[in-house]
Amino acid sequence: MKSKKFRPDWTEKAPAAGTYRSIFKYGDPDSFKHPSDAWYKMIKQDFHLGDEHFLSKGKEGLEQVSLNRSVSLKPHQVEAIKAIVGKENVALDDFSRVQYASGKTTEEMLELRHGIIREVADAVVHPRDKHDVQKLMEYCDKELIPVTVFSGGSSVNFGCRPVKGGISLVMSTHMNKLLEVNELNQTARVQPGMFGPSYEDVLNKAPELFKTKYRYTCGHFPQSFEYSTVGGWIVTLGSGQASTYYGDAYDIVFSQEYVTPAGTFKTLDYPATATGPKVNDIMKGSEGAFGILVEVTMKVFRYMPENRERFSFMYPTWEAAVNASREIMQSEFGKPAIYRISDPEETDRGLKLYGVPDIVDKFLSLKGFKSMKRCLSLGNVEGERDYTRLVAQKIKTVARKHGAISLGSYAARKWEHTRYKEPYMREDLGDYGILIDTLEAAVTWDNLHRLHEGVRAYIKSRPDTMCLTHASHFYPQGTNLYFIFIAHMDDPEEFRKFQRGIIDSIQKHGGSLSHHHGVGRMISPWMETHLGKEQMAVLRSLKKHFDPHGIMNPGGQLGLD
Repeated sequence: MKSKKFRPDWTEKAPAAGTYRSIFKYGDPDSFKHPSDAWYKMIKQDFHLGDEHFLSKGKEGLEQVSLNRSVSLKPHQVEAIKAIVGKENVALDDFSRVQYASGKTTEEMLELRHGIIREVADAVVHPRDKHDVQKLMEYCDKELIPVTVFSGGSSVNFGCRPVKGGISLVMSTHMNKLLEVNELNQTARVQPGMFGPSYEDVLNKAPELFKTKYRYTCGHFPQSFEYSTVGGWIVTLGSGQASTYYGDAYDIVFSQEYVTPAGTFKTLDYPATATGPKVNDIMKGSEGAFGILVEVTMKVFRYMPENRERFSFMYPTWEAAVNASREIMQSEFGKPAIYRISDPEETDRGLKLYGVPDIVDKFLSLKGFKSMKRCLSLGNVEGERDYTRLVAQKIKTVARKHGAISLGSYAARKWEHTRYKEPYMREDLGDYGILIDTLEAAVTWDNLHRLHEGVRAYIKSRPDTMCLTHASHFYPQGTNLYFIFIAHMDDPEEFRKFQRGIIDSIQKHGGSLSHHHGVGRMISPWMETHLGKEQMAVLRSLKKHFDPHGIMNPGGQLGLD
C-alpha cells in the first residue's frame, strides 16, 4: 500500500479576532496560498530539513494582543479630538493601537509572532472627511500632538510606526470614495483611502455610474493592489506591475489637495505649466512628513481588456534577456504594459512554484535552455487593438533575435492568476521558521550586472540562502532589480543585521535605495549618504516650512528628523 505523501499542517483558518496573527497576516483573513509540493521539497533540500522539522510549528502569534501601556494624551485632548470626529471614530483600546501602528515588514511579523510591540499611538482616529482632517491638524499642531498617517497598512518600511505616540490617523475608514470622473479631461477625483480593487471596479463601471462613454482603468496594479490605497501609492512613490506602459504613481497624479500644519492647498489642474518648480511634484513621495493628502485627481486610461496580448519567452541566458529588454524599451515601437524578466535562480524556482510539468523542463533542456542559465520573460501589451498587435509582434521579433523561444501565453496567464497571492505564503513558511523578504532598487543599464552580481553575492554569502531576482519596471534608461531572499531564520536580531547588510550592498553597488516601496524609517539612515547633504538640506527646509513644530510622522520618516 502506497504511503500518503507528508504535507505540513498549513494553516487554513482565519486568525481569531484580537490576536497578533490577525494583525500580521497578509491580505484576506480567509484566503491562503500554500507552497506547492515542489517548493516544499525544494525548501527541505536547500535548508537541509526533513519532514520532522515541519511536524510542529514555532511562534504563531495566536495570543490576544496585550499592550498594557497607558494613554499619554491628556483627558481634555482626547475629548477635544472626539468632539472633532465623533466619539465613535476614536479608539483607545490595546488592539487598535497595535493594529494601526503595524505595517507588513518581515521584521514586524517576526516581532509580533513573539508578542514584541514597538511604538504605538495613544489614540486611533478615523476622520470622516477633509474638514475633519483640517480641524484635527489645527488642533494637533497647537497642542503639539504627533500625527502618523495610516491608510492601507501595507507599508514595508515602518512607515506606519508612531515613534513619538500621539494619534494614528486612519484615512481608509471613511475617506474612500471616487468623487468624479471627468471624461473630457480623462481624470478621476478620488479620496486617498480608496483601496485599489474598489477604485478599479468603479472606473471599469464608469458608463453606468458616471454616464461616461468609455470604461476606464487606473493603470496601477502593485502586488499589494488588493490591500493598498490610492493615497498610499502616491505618498510612497509606488509602482504598479503595468508601470512600463501606464507609468509609476508619480506619473499618474494630476493634482493633489493637502492639509498641512502650515495651511491647506490644492495644486492646479493643468497638463503642463512653466510656473517654476512644481509643488505638485514635491508632495509626491512625501510619506506624510509634510502633510496629509486628502484628495487627488488622477489620470485614467481607457479600459480595453479584450485587446490584451500576452507573451512569454525563455531566453538562454540572463545577458540575452537583459539585452533584449533594453532593445525593446529603446526601440520606440511602443511599450508593453506588464514586462518581467527573471534571473536564472528565480526562473528555475519559479517553474517549481508554478508547478510546470517535468516534461516541459526536459523539453527546454533538450532545446539548449539549461537549468540555472535560462531566464523567463513574460508580460502583456494593452491598448488599442492595432497597437497591441504591433507591439506584441515587435517584442517577439526582438526576443527571437536574442535567442529566445516563445512559450505562448501560458507563463503570463499562470503568473497573472497568482500575482496578488504570492505574499500569502509568508505566514505558512514563517510558522516553521522560514522567512521571505524583498528589497528593490532602480538601476541604469550600464550598471545592472554589477548591481545584480554584487547584491546576489552578499545574500548568497549567508549559507543556505535563496536569492531570486527579477526586473519588472522598465524605462529606456534602465530598470529595477527586485531581490527576494528566503532563509531559515526566525531570530529578529539576526534578520535585522542581515537585511541591513543587503541595503548596504545595494548602496555600495550603485542601486537606488528604493524603487517603489518608499523610504519610511527603515531606509532613512542611508538617505543622506545616498542623496548628499545638499539635497537633504532642501528636503529638511521643506519639512520645516510645512511642519514647523515637527508633528507630522516624526521619528525618522524619510530621514528628515
